[in-house]
Amino acid sequence: MDEIALDASVAERLQDLIIDSVDVNGFLSDLCELSAGSLSATLGQEVSCAVTLHRHRRTTTAAWSNPGARLFDEIQHDFGDGPCLHAMNTGTTVLVKDTRTDQRWPEYGTAIAMKGQFSVLGVPLTLDAGAAAALNVFAPAPDAFDSAAIQKAELFASHAEKSLRLAVRIGTRQQLADDLRSAMESRTAIDLAAGIIMGQNRCSQAEAMVILTKASSGRNQKLRDVAEKLLASFAAQAPATHFDD
Repeated sequence: MDEIALDASVAERLQDLIIDSVDVNGFLSDLCELSAGSLSATLGQEVSCAVTLHRHRRTTTAAWSNPGARLFDEIQHDFGDGPCLHAMNTGTTVLVKDTRTDQRWPEYGTAIAMKGQFSVLGVPLTLDAGAAAALNVFAPAPDAFDSAAIQKAELFASHAEKSLRLAVRIGTRQQLADDLRSAMESRTAIDLAAGIIMGQNRCSQAEAMVILTKASSGRNQKLRDVAEKLLASFAAQAPATHFDD
């Protein structure tokens, strides 16, 4: 397969991942498995992949091709630095040919060498402002990544970052929609509970809300929870908002 065909094949497979994945983490997990399988075939040895993701001021290991990859990636979080974090923070590909002798992150190198991983490749994924990521590849042999493997990993990353930006945007919008739904459901329950109190006490809505708020504070419970308990004493079914299916 020539370079152009390979490029189109990678792009098409990553687009399929976006379509088939239910959320950002699902896409990243599929990406790790796809990358690990493809690079393992290229190198003739089994490698592991993980993705480090920085979003909402948090840096985490967001996905992995196997449990070992998650462990290998999280070890550097414990040290606060490492080849994959450096790749993500600087936007440059980082190669560790031998974790036992590389002097840039000696503590991390020693720790991961004890886990049987002697080569590490970190490839940055450029995302929207406020977010960053890196594709991290681990191999059980020293000097495992030749120029062809590095080029292939960077090819995956160049296509993956476009798909990942789309997945992050979709995930963000879905979270906003979920937050709006939750807020509307809370508002519905509170308004209905206030209506019941108004009927029982022949008071205004403002006075009913004062009663609800005092009950919430006195019981150390959320206002929505107090409202829903009041509603449950009148009807077994939860209140529905206008956008419920």
